[in-house]
Amino acid sequence: MASGTHHRATAPQHRAPVPPAPRSTIEQYPHHRAAPAPPRNKSSATTPTAEPAPEASMVFHSDYPTVAPLDRPIHDAVLGDCATGEHADRPALVDALTGRTVSYRELDAGSRRVAAGLAAAGVGKGEVVALFSPNSVAYPLAFYGTTRTGATVTPVSSLATAGELANQLRDSGARWIITVAAFLPVALEAAAGHPVAEIFVCDRADGHRSLTDLAATDAPEPTPDLDPATDLAVLPYSSGTTGLPKGVMLTHRSVSTNLAQVDALLKTTPGERILAVLPFFHIYGLTALLNRPLRARSTVVVLPRFDLEQFLTAIQDHRIEAVYVAPPIALALAKHPLVDRYDLSSVRYVLSAAAPLDAELAAACARRLGLPHLLQGFGMTELSPVTHVVPPHEPHPPVGTVGRLVPGTELRVLSLDEPRRDLGPGEDGELLFRGPQVMKGYFGRDSDTAATVDPEGWLHSGDVGHVDEDGYLYVVDRVKELIKYKGYQVAPAELEALLLTHPSIADAAVIGVTDAEGTERPKAYVVPAFGCELAEQEVIEYVARRVAPYKKVREVEFVDAVPKSASGKILRRELRARAASR
Repeated sequence: MASGTHHRATAPQHRAPVPPAPRSTIEQYPHHRAAPAPPRNKSSATTPTAEPAPEASMVFHSDYPTVAPLDRPIHDAVLGDCATGEHADRPALVDALTGRTVSYRELDAGSRRVAAGLAAAGVGKGEVVALFSPNSVAYPLAFYGTTRTGATVTPVSSLATAGELANQLRDSGARWIITVAAFLPVALEAAAGHPVAEIFVCDRADGHRSLTDLAATDAPEPTPDLDPATDLAVLPYSSGTTGLPKGVMLTHRSVSTNLAQVDALLKTTPGERILAVLPFFHIYGLTALLNRPLRARSTVVVLPRFDLEQFLTAIQDHRIEAVYVAPPIALALAKHPLVDRYDLSSVRYVLSAAAPLDAELAAACARRLGLPHLLQGFGMTELSPVTHVVPPHEPHPPVGTVGRLVPGTELRVLSLDEPRRDLGPGEDGELLFRGPQVMKGYFGRDSDTAATVDPEGWLHSGDVGHVDEDGYLYVVDRVKELIKYKGYQVAPAELEALLLTHPSIADAAVIGVTDAEGTERPKAYVVPAFGCELAEQEVIEYVARRVAPYKKVREVEFVDAVPKSASGKILRRELRARAASR
């Protein structure tokens, strides 16, 4: 099974399989070339490309039955017959702050009428619409309304500045913006230098048509001729934690098939109450908190942003059963005193993803909530986004794992020292993925695509990790974020996890800084817990007593907050810039 632009290599008849591990499948076979990748333009001919497969590949496979590619537009894959089925009148969306409820019947009808209004305004196949909004019950009306026209949605961070929005408009070619009244000043400033046809709002604003206005049209619902294998459903932009943001081309097939892949591990049930606090503009929130639960006919309780008190109140008042978080929220659940004031007994499971989560922090969070364990998942925007999940029904998942491969996905682990050598269970290396959820490529960036997806269709993730004998994946860090101290590799995430075990440390981040002799060494940025005093030497000694000598933190700087993206990733580039300016 493969995506529209990446071809799966099939093992030749003379391969010699390695005996499978108890709960995963591993194959080793001589290298051969897969069907050729689609031609790239001449600009990529002289640029670096991802290394092809080595002479012998060791491939980890999912032990779940393969799912067929889901060749349906994303709105059909999610909503389907929701307007006429048994769940038509079930609440699909609930505003956690106002109590406003949207049923499945209303969501389906509303998205169809919004699509008609957008089509009448000129939105259609081949166009791009920027969706610049915080979480709300109107967000999916705008999202599915746009995809029903055949246009592509490019979600924009609700924290974006006018300059950042302008860059995304320019890069994506978006000619329409859907936003909210509060964001209009930013949207208008961004649109000043870009040919934007019209700015719509999800709520109300003088001089701008709203979704309600669009839905009131007499125009017919559009019926675009979509090819799910090639047409783009969504164009999210990578977080930019390691470089400039790039548009990630995700087809209707890739995002729809990924939902079917995850269905095998996450058995979300109709009516299950899920709290949506992570941003819908991020692929994690879009998938885990909109597309998946709506596809399962669950009830999504929506918060516009993370505020700990509102978050805890929503869990208590709406009897939330499933909570999806990023590590900063897990940290708050584990350590903040406010948590003890609320009744969170309705929660059946918590799943963390989007950034590495330390095993001890996960365990502390689970203990505080009275759960057997915290679940984790793994993926990336370029993978639509999920490759691994710890299933909620798993009674005793290994500590620290991000889960098992979803169906139809292949994984390889490449040596960091010998990049053409495959590694087996228990060995850390760069993670490579292949499957139907692999992106079509980076929008307008053939050279970046070629550097990430090799001719065999393997996506080189830049993440470091290993697979155990039972097929569980453990992610250590990013390749580019590893600190090279005198020839030794030091993972910042390991030191950050250790620092968070100190009772007087609220948060921490670690980067590599170069000293006067040219040696890269670990430097920690530490946020002291409220009311606590810390000295640099105390922190250095705390770490030194618990790690090998080459892993010791050599410098500490105290800060008010660790810079993070909306999805919870540490923005190390900001810390590097801070260090370089001193």
